[in-house]
Amino acid sequence: MTTVLTETAAPGVTQITINRPDRRNALDAATYAGLIEALKAADADPSVKAIVLTGAAGCFSSGADIKSFQASSGDGPSIAITFLNTISTTAKPIVAAVEGYAVGIGTTMLLHCDLAYAGRGATFRVPFVALGLCPEGASSYLLPLIAGTKRAAELLMLGEPFGPEQALEAGIVNAVTEEGGALVKALERASALAALPPQSVALTKMLLKRGNAATVAETIAVEAKHFAERRLSDEAQAIFAAFLNKR
Repeated sequence: MTTVLTETAAPGVTQITINRPDRRNALDAATYAGLIEALKAADADPSVKAIVLTGAAGCFSSGADIKSFQASSGDGPSIAITFLNTISTTAKPIVAAVEGYAVGIGTTMLLHCDLAYAGRGATFRVPFVALGLCPEGASSYLLPLIAGTKRAAELLMLGEPFGPEQALEAGIVNAVTEEGGALVKALERASALAALPPQSVALTKMLLKRGNAATVAETIAVEAKHFAERRLSDEAQAIFAAFLNKR
């Protein structure tokens, strides 16, 4: 099964769909690779003016596949970090449509999208601490920036589930739609972007991001180092094993 689907959803709009519905669209190495390829292809295609990112079967993403956390990693950045660097530097505007679960990187990747919409039934969570890990995706920098330090500490340290209204208050999404309506809204907004002068849109995105770009890249790298260390720790490995044994 192809774990990432790409289609032209509207004139100038490419839709990228995470497609592992049997695993609630959890991200494994193949899915990360597919997302990287799809984002780079859309960014390089002059006919594409905007990108919509969503998940199949009414679920955005349940986060990284826990099984991948148990494996030892080789040298160099993991494919998850390559994905985060790719989505954070994509020049075309990215609009996310969130239904169902958005867990871990399923939430933190939204911080790199330009617009995001969530259905009323969506559930968000960044449970890194509960898994014996630490924040990733520059979330330790971007979430305090958009949500404030107290709200970011609550979300990242306690790691409790929160709903779309809280995600809206925290600045993670732009608006809440009726359940099942996020993709329609995202496609509508992406089509509006696609109808605008593309060079002006790209320039505006660059200007919006330039002040934080270096810090975001640095934070992704620093978090990745600590995340890799924590992932291989006895504490985290025991939590992963207990989680998988319960399934």
